[in-house]
Amino acid sequence: MRVNGVSRTGGPVSVRGLLDELNLDGRGVAVARNGEIVPRSTWESELLREDDVIEIVTAAAGG
Repeated sequence: MRVNGVSRTGGPVSVRGLLDELNLDGRGVAVARNGEIVPRSTWESELLREDDVIEIVTAAAGG
């Protein structure tokens, strides 16, 4: 799988599991899988596959 442009190996993992591995608590985070937003309500059950392309975006305060 590719996460934000970087190849990543490992077994099947949920979106929530991936965020945990990346030390992201989920607040201010959006996740897209193969170009489609993954609803937060499915993060626990949505299993990612080897061929998935994942983009994780975090909100930043400022201005």
